[in-house]
Amino acid sequence: MQYHDLKEEFEKLLKLIRSEKKSFHSLFDKKKKEFEKNKAIIDKLSMERQIGFPWLAEAYDEYFKIDESEVVEYLQRKKHPAYKAADLVKEYSQARRKAEKEKKIAEYLVKYYESVAPFLIDLKEEVTIPTEEDVKRLSEYTDEEREDGVTNYLTKDEYRGLSSVERNQMALDRFWKRPKSNWLIGRLYERYVGYLYEIDGYDVEYVGIFKGFEDLGRDLICRKGREIVVIQCKNWAKFRTIYEKHIFQFFGTVFQFKDENPGKKIKGVFYATTKLSDLAKRFSEELGIGLEEEHVFDRDYPCIKCNISKRTGEKIYHLPFDQQYDKVKIEPENGEFYCKTVKEAEKAKFRRAFRYSGLKGKSK
Repeated sequence: MQYHDLKEEFEKLLKLIRSEKKSFHSLFDKKKKEFEKNKAIIDKLSMERQIGFPWLAEAYDEYFKIDESEVVEYLQRKKHPAYKAADLVKEYSQARRKAEKEKKIAEYLVKYYESVAPFLIDLKEEVTIPTEEDVKRLSEYTDEEREDGVTNYLTKDEYRGLSSVERNQMALDRFWKRPKSNWLIGRLYERYVGYLYEIDGYDVEYVGIFKGFEDLGRDLICRKGREIVVIQCKNWAKFRTIYEKHIFQFFGTVFQFKDENPGKKIKGVFYATTKLSDLAKRFSEELGIGLEEEHVFDRDYPCIKCNISKRTGEKIYHLPFDQQYDKVKIEPENGEFYCKTVKEAEKAKFRRAFRYSGLKGKSK
């Protein structure tokens, strides 16, 4: 075959490839538009109450099966069939549909569970994964130093070079500024509301922090004399609204608590950083649930716990990220107190709680 003939054959092949490519892209664009058109319908279906059941996932799977079968048919019936490509598309489509189906069933079940038990919504984003930067920074410390929570907020040079007051205050400041998971934000809000009741003379039990799933929606139980206040706390973003289902759930757990504690003066109070729907407010009033709506979390409150050991008499202060923080109960009658700054605590002769020995006694 002459060069001219080879060139002509090659040009025909290129022309065919371009033509087929154009046809394929045309089909792809058409399917993409159809998908976008139907996406709203699919999303709406996925939000229905029945979404916890497999039949809807089957329908979702069938939709994509039909869509992909048209691509396979095109590859098989076009002028120059691409059987191998069609088989690969089939194989890939089956695997993808199986994964999509399992994913959808899981999503539907989660949404269904959240509608039945609203408190599950608060547990999203609970897990915090360390960044590469965090891992690298912590690797510079000794195993003993890493026992100290302050190392999560300081560089090695800052940690080893600053005085105890400077080091611990810098870590505390950065703790408040650093982004936090929804779970931790909720926990901090519970601490804050509990603090407000503590300084008002109540003995506060932090049920949500210690019992987690088993708290039955009772984040705080505050006691003073015969009076008991059962509290649920919601530290939500301003754009979110609390609906009547949350009030129903809370009323149920308050009612159960009353039934288990006859003869006590018990009331339920619902604290929220955001607004409640009008219907939720009406139900709260009818059911006798107190509301503290749009109750802002004041992060500047005195969060350092200054505690005196009953065993040794040592004066120890605990920062919000310290291991024993939530287990420490402040008793003002015994000389214990909350304070805002590390300087205040150390001026009163309190020292930092230690889980480690490397920097014991180091203060400048």
